[in-house]
Amino acid sequence: MTQKVPFFRPSLGEKEIAAVVKSLRSGWLTTGPQTSAFEAEFRALMGDTVHAIAVNSATAALHLGLEALGVGPGDEVIVPTMTFTATAEVIRYLGAMPVFVDMDPATICVEVEAVAAAITSRTKVIMPVHFAGRACNMTGLRALADDHGLRILDDAAHALPTRHAGALIGAAVNGADVTAFSFYANKTMTTGEGGMLVTGCDEIADRVRKMRLHGIDRDVFDRFTNLRASWAYDVVEAGYKYNMTDLAAAMGRVQLNQIDDFQATRAAIAARYDAAFADLPLTLPPHAAIGDEHSWHLYIVQLTDDALLTRDVFITRLQEAGVATSVHYRPLHQMTYWKPMAGGRTFPAADAYFARCVSLPMFMAMTETEQARVIKVVREALEGEAK
Repeated sequence: MTQKVPFFRPSLGEKEIAAVVKSLRSGWLTTGPQTSAFEAEFRALMGDTVHAIAVNSATAALHLGLEALGVGPGDEVIVPTMTFTATAEVIRYLGAMPVFVDMDPATICVEVEAVAAAITSRTKVIMPVHFAGRACNMTGLRALADDHGLRILDDAAHALPTRHAGALIGAAVNGADVTAFSFYANKTMTTGEGGMLVTGCDEIADRVRKMRLHGIDRDVFDRFTNLRASWAYDVVEAGYKYNMTDLAAAMGRVQLNQIDDFQATRAAIAARYDAAFADLPLTLPPHAAIGDEHSWHLYIVQLTDDALLTRDVFITRLQEAGVATSVHYRPLHQMTYWKPMAGGRTFPAADAYFARCVSLPMFMAMTETEQARVIKVVREALEGEAK
């Protein structure tokens, strides 16, 4: 029987199950003590110099962050075309316009020069994406933003625990006004669905806390635990329903405690892939810059001109052999909804990358036997064509 290797399988154990069961038995199902504790622990990870606000997705964190930064109709926000649609769609929620920039082929991230060229009098925010878990040049982007009076909202959905210049993405020293993390099922840690907004700004944090739950002027947990005034609240804005549940937070607390071990596991998987594929007609993923650390959320290869089969045929060969793959991502400017907003501009690096890229299985629960199977199938697919 052919061994099948999934693209992803969650890494969950008895500790996560016990934490969720304990939360269920406590009677707190929605935002409560587990969420509050999760926020405190995440803040401590970032160095206790920021606010950490738990929400129900990274998309929610991005939306709340842009709203708190004052983005609205007539504004422009610079985003990479090489990203998931959520990065750009939150801009449209607020009536603003995304301005797409091409990727650097060497990093698959946006570079300072490309962002600088896209700045206009309407630009309000720069939104870098730490693609696949490799840090963007936040030092350069912060300097650029300061020169032009702009704000930065980090899309760090792939980037826990990514480090730039020795500090975690999301830490105050790394230059973003707001950072959004994802805890979706296939991310470097999970709450099933969920996200975290991080900011060093008290005013932004206050606004986000109100807007994540209907514009109510009091924290929901405090409102239900302060018996002296449990009913006394005001609605100060038309907010959203973006709060995290305690069930998700309970799982997240267990996962967060393992985040460095998870990163080490992913880095070891990436190193084994690198060694196994070094002689094949593949461009291997870019590693972290000197002084940085990669989270290795994804392991993406690109077929080179020497490969004697196309990307799509390669994917089919792997699927036939029981190895699941994915593609991250089709550039936004190629999508039906986003194409008109690209304004006819071309993005040659993103187009070339998309035509060649394949994401291979990479997850904490991956066994060495499963990885050996992936390596064998990849080699057979590429070497078989060369014979």
